[in-house]
Amino acid sequence: MSWMLLISMAERMGLIVAIAFLFTRWSVFRNLLENKLSISGKLYLALIFGFFGIVGTYTGITVSPGHVQHQFPGSLSYEDAIANSRAIGVMVGGLLGGPLTGLGAGIIAGLHRYSLGGFTDLACGISTLYEGILAGFIGHKLRQNNLTPGVALATGIAGEIGQMAIILLVAQPFAKALALVKIIALPMITANSLGIALFVAIIRIVVEHERTIGALQAQKALSIANKTLSHLRRGLDHESALATASIIYEEAGVGAVAITDKKVILAHVGEGADHHLSGMPILTEVTRQVLEQGQLKVANNPTEIQCENRHCPLQSAIVVPLLSGDEIIGTLKLYSVKRRRPHKLMVELAQGLAQLFSTQLALGEAERQARLLQDAEIKALQAQINPHFLFNALNTVVSLIRTNPDEARKVLIQLGNYIRRNLKSSLCKWTTLETELKHVEAYLAVVQARFSHLLKVHIDVPQKFYGVPLPPLTLQPLVENAVQHGFTKITEHSEIYVEAKEQGEQILITIRDNGIGIAPERLESLLNEEKSGEADGIGLINVHSRLQGVFGPDYGLVIQSTPQQGTTIKFKIPLNQGKEV
Repeated sequence: MSWMLLISMAERMGLIVAIAFLFTRWSVFRNLLENKLSISGKLYLALIFGFFGIVGTYTGITVSPGHVQHQFPGSLSYEDAIANSRAIGVMVGGLLGGPLTGLGAGIIAGLHRYSLGGFTDLACGISTLYEGILAGFIGHKLRQNNLTPGVALATGIAGEIGQMAIILLVAQPFAKALALVKIIALPMITANSLGIALFVAIIRIVVEHERTIGALQAQKALSIANKTLSHLRRGLDHESALATASIIYEEAGVGAVAITDKKVILAHVGEGADHHLSGMPILTEVTRQVLEQGQLKVANNPTEIQCENRHCPLQSAIVVPLLSGDEIIGTLKLYSVKRRRPHKLMVELAQGLAQLFSTQLALGEAERQARLLQDAEIKALQAQINPHFLFNALNTVVSLIRTNPDEARKVLIQLGNYIRRNLKSSLCKWTTLETELKHVEAYLAVVQARFSHLLKVHIDVPQKFYGVPLPPLTLQPLVENAVQHGFTKITEHSEIYVEAKEQGEQILITIRDNGIGIAPERLESLLNEEKSGEADGIGLINVHSRLQGVFGPDYGLVIQSTPQQGTTIKFKIPLNQGKEV
């Protein structure tokens, strides 16, 4: 009887695993698995896997003395029990979502089983809860990245053995419980543990597939950005737009690519090129909305695109704004000839390309403005920024692309923000303390990604000071100096503090670290341009000189340092300067 029961259990297990595969096609379910789970996310998973547990009960096999009924009748007499696959859903939920998910799924499936009756109702309810909690704690200890089918198999075996023990301890009479366990133990332990392992294997395959696609998309974005760099650095015109659109069309595999400025189509490559002509006024309403609102728009069908040509083959579109600084200067559009909602990875690709293109355009614009304005002081500071930072940042992105694409995208965005703010500084004489802090935060986000978030940063600047004006590129070079020269090696004990407090009619700003400090003989010459002679003093001298040039000789940098204890840099800026930023 046990072997026939094992075959039947294997069939039921296959059904559960098939349902699991269908669930992995559900985008909401995949998003829950890919992201760090919040409390609400864990509860959603508990509902989903509790449902799996209930399905496992209803697909079970009724076992009564001397008889196995392969169709579950929907209700049980006191003499009956169920050989079931309930543990698969509950234990997989615990392994993926942790203790809260395992507990929730166990309660849902356990209470449902208890409500069906039979002499094992209480024992099965308790054992379901036990299996959910057991799997939850194992999942919590291992984390999702270390959860393998082998671990899932072992967890399933332990859970099912525990269930048999609970049936023997709780179900009455004992003789009947023992007879039941002899029948169902081998089939349930074997089929359910294999089902749990298969379920986890399927989910791992799906998650790894999503990550691989994300990594390929990030690589594709970097490849496109590299190929278009020389074109967009010249600015956004018909020639550069056509070259850029052609590269994207070849690389991205979309139906069409278009680039516009604020009034006309600069280039259109692919389907619809017969009527979306270069130089023509913008034809689609969705593009006009993006130019007005400055936000990404997704058009899922021709009605939402609203092209003026009734025979336009374009069926869906992603439209993102292109920026130069904070100004909208045009749009990038990726079209599909299939009437379906664009995949989220394609939306992310469009966003990433727009971010990179905006940075490239801002870079080109800053270069042109720098040549026109001949702002020697800002140009000198920019020339002094350590190029190794950019190389290290790009190396960090390259290493993250395969291991953590989401983190790679975040670092790219922060790097873009850092470069844009750095270049925008060449166009203005004044900025605000808030803008300077954002510049510092963008820089530190890239640095922390490089050092695996070991560096601890504490920023304590009251919001009431955010609007205070000061020269651009004042804080960031000081923080960069602390990162580069304050520590021989970044460890979990490395800390940087950025603080501001009011002192009468002035604000005292302090940047300090707990690094190696500066030797007394070096400290004496650090702000002396003639005596410094070393790279780590150049940025400090530049900031020191500009502060004194703008506010007066009393407003330069004050540097205090103790070897092996750290360095503190202070400077003051006056309140109520009357400057308009």
